[in-house]
Formats: sequence, structure tokens, C-alpha cells
Amino acid sequence: MTATPYIPSGGLTGKLVRMNARLRARKPMQFELGKPLVSITFDDFPRSAALTGRSMIEERGWRGTWYASCDFIDSTTHHGAMMSAGDLTSLDAAGHEIACHTLSHTDSARMPLPELLTQIDQNADAARSAGLTRAFTNFAYPFGEASPQAKTALMSRFDTLRGVRPGVNRTGDDLALLKAVGLDGGDTGIAKVLGWIEDAVASPGWLILYAHDIQERPTEWGCTPQEFKQVLDAVAASGADVLTVRDAVARLSA
Repeated sequence: MTATPYIPSGGLTGKLVRMNARLRARKPMQFELGKPLVSITFDDFPRSAALTGRSMIEERGWRGTWYASCDFIDSTTHHGAMMSAGDLTSLDAAGHEIACHTLSHTDSARMPLPELLTQIDQNADAARSAGLTRAFTNFAYPFGEASPQAKTALMSRFDTLRGVRPGVNRTGDDLALLKAVGLDGGDTGIAKVLGWIEDAVASPGWLILYAHDIQERPTEWGCTPQEFKQVLDAVAASGADVLTVRDAVARLSA
């Protein structure tokens, strides 16, 4: 299937919905870091990320977190070819984390809560059918769209819930709506990513990066391999520890 890109609601209504989600049902973190912590994550996820992105982070001895919407298995979307069942099991076997992104990548803020919970259960079932034996322990909201009701319900199921509002996570930030920085937007977008890496060095915190397709002609939500390498080089130069979300939250909770 080739999905038409969904655009979340904008304008004043969208801003108010997002502000409400940020301010309510919070679960503040408490931690101190002597140096930055970085998690490299991939949303949806396209095969270009499963192949190119994986090889580029594994070359550095790092592992990533892959937020899977399992309806996309063996399909084609606006990101191009999507993951295979074999990608899920191969990534897991190599020490990467497979995390939850709902079954069909539907806006969590607009979905009735029972339907959202069903989507999450169905995504877990689909992952098991694909051969994944490890349970999901972390979640990312599709499009970064959350609600207080979703936050409350999902924090009883997952260790973390991730959004797409850019920033570095520090003490007082919300485990139920973690900040994350997207690898997109061409030169301008990548410059912003590099700025967030510098920010994490200046005042150590947990920086979560997220990518979609990684290809020579990326979508507006993707990046090129060269841009991805530029970001990885900056992460390496920062001296940050690079961990999956699963391992990062375990360290911060210790």
C-alpha cells in the first residue's frame, strides 16, 4: 500500500491540544548526568533506515531503537519500501530495541482511548507473528500527538512515551512525553540537530534523535546518508554515551 501522508491538525486548535498534553498527566524524571546521553531512534520504519541507518550506527558499535507500526510490514508508503518481518527479528537479535508505534500509525490524540489500546495490543500481536519474542517496553506517539488520557493509560504499559517536540530531556522533563529531535529539513534541519547536540554537551541531558527514511532523495521527513553521517560524527565527537531508549531509561532509573 502507498499511504497518503497524514498531517496533524494545525492552527490554534492544534496548539491548544498539544499544550494541554504537555501540561497534564506528567511523570517528571529525576536524574543527573556528567556527560550527555544520546539515543538514536527510527520511526515507522522504512527499509532504508533498517538497512542504511542500521549499518551506519553499527559501524560505530552503537545500537538504536526502532519504533515499529507493524501494519507497514512488507508494504510501500510515501517513505518507500517499509520493513520486513526479518528486519524486526534481525535487529532484535543484533541488540537493537524494537519499540511500539501503534499498529497503523494513527494520531493518538484523535483516537478514542479503547481504540488506541486495541491498536497497541494488535501491534504487539503482529510483532509476535513476525517472530519477535521480546515485548515492547517503550512507545512513541505517531506524529508526536498525545492526550492526557493516552499518557495516563500508556504509562501503565510502557517505561517511556516519546513525542516529537524538540529539546534535550533533563530533570523535571516528562517520561510520558519525551522530547526528541528529528533528522529532517535538509541543511537547515541538520544544523538545528547539531545545535541540540552542542546543547546536550553544554548542560548534560538525554538527547533522543529520530529518523525516518535515509536515502539519496529523502522525503521531507527523511535525510540523506551524508546528513545522517554528519549527525553521527557530531554525536561521536561530543563524547556522549549512545544507548537504546531501553538501556538509557534503565541507566537513568538506577
